[in-house]
Amino acid sequence: MNDQGTALRIDVYSDVVCPWCYVGKRRLERALASAGTDVHVTWRPFQLNPTMPRFGMDRREYLEAKFGGPAATRSMYDRVTEAGAAEQLLFAFDRIQRTPNTFDAHRMIWHAGRFGKQERMVETLFRCFFVEGLDIGNVETLVQAATQVGLDRASTETFLVSDEGVEDVKGEESVGRRMGIRGVPYFVLNGAYTLSGAQPSEQFVAAFRQLESDPAARMAGY
Repeated sequence: MNDQGTALRIDVYSDVVCPWCYVGKRRLERALASAGTDVHVTWRPFQLNPTMPRFGMDRREYLEAKFGGPAATRSMYDRVTEAGAAEQLLFAFDRIQRTPNTFDAHRMIWHAGRFGKQERMVETLFRCFFVEGLDIGNVETLVQAATQVGLDRASTETFLVSDEGVEDVKGEESVGRRMGIRGVPYFVLNGAYTLSGAQPSEQFVAAFRQLESDPAARMAGY
């Protein structure tokens, strides 16, 4: 996926603490590779936990509150681990100690987009959280991620302690919620076709083909 203007536009509403978003990213990439489709992908913010405390919370407390206990948590982990393995993603859930507030991570993704590095930032943050178990709500973790994708450390530190991008990210997220998005990943193709969830790559390819054959079509909830 590249960050240049192309025929097919995909807006991906996602949160970097959503394992299904990571799976969905891989499935989208596989579909694009197999279809040979030229595309411009923009990653849009969607906080799954918008009321999360600023510095996050203990992972075990969060999971028990959300899923109701260890058994339900393990069931969820098993399902997404299996799906991830099929996409060559090795989730390391046992390394995650805290569930972060992701607002600054979304600001970082927005910021990286200004330098043509948005997709690399998204990938890096997914890896930091799900593979390395890092706290991506932590400023130093975000700075380290920025340097890994080639952004300047000093300017990134200045950006993160400022209010730059705050209203932009809030505005983009509000657009998604006004669209009725309640869960992610959520894909909007050319502003018209929508795919909800980590769909199989074949479903993406079918949507690409439909757009190619009838680019003026409008299908709500494809």
